[in-house]
Amino acid sequence: MIAFTDLTGLAGSAIAMVAAAVALPGVARIPRNYLALLACAIAVVALAPFGALPPAAYLRGAIGDLSITSLVLLALSISRQMFGGRPSDTQSGFGLQILAVLAAAGLYPLALGIGLFDPYRLGFGNPWFVGALLLVALATCFSRRLLPATCIALAVLAWSAGWYESGNLWDYLLDPLLAVYATGALARRSARMMLKQP
Repeated sequence: MIAFTDLTGLAGSAIAMVAAAVALPGVARIPRNYLALLACAIAVVALAPFGALPPAAYLRGAIGDLSITSLVLLALSISRQMFGGRPSDTQSGFGLQILAVLAAAGLYPLALGIGLFDPYRLGFGNPWFVGALLLVALATCFSRRLLPATCIALAVLAWSAGWYESGNLWDYLLDPLLAVYATGALARRSARMMLKQP
C-alpha cells in the first residue's frame, strides 16, 4: 500500500503539472468549463501509472516535494486561470517574495557549509525557530498581508502532521524552485520600477 507521504508528494507534483499546463500561452482563451475539464484530465494523467510509475512520480523524483508555500502559490495560479481575475492583494505577494528571498539567502549558503552555523538544523523542531515563525506570521497578519501568514500557518500545520517524508520544517516553508521564482519576480519588479523612473 502506498504511504501517505508518497500520496501527498505525488499530489503536489500533479498540482505543479496542472498549474504549468493551464498557464501555457493561449490556454486562458479556452472557455472556463472546458478549462476545468482540461485541468482534471491533466491531473488524472499525471497520477495514472505509465509503466512502473505515474508522470507525477517522475517529476517528484526530479524536483523533490514542493513546499507548502509553493503549493499555495500554484493553487492560487490555477484558481486565477480557471475563475479569472487578478491577485487581490499584490502587497501580500510582494511580502511573500521578500520573505522567500531572505530565507533562501540565509538558509541555502549556510546549509551548504559557508560559515559555522547551519540554520537547517533549526527546522527539526527548535522552539525558538517555531516561535520566530509565529511572530513573522502575526506581523504579516496585522499588516494585512495574509498570504505570507497563511503559508506559514499551513506549513507549520503540515509539518506537525508529518505531511511529507521530511521532518524538517524548512522543507515545508521553502524549496529551491520557490526561491528562484521569488528572486525572478523581485528582479522583474525592480526592473519595471527602474524603467518607470524618468
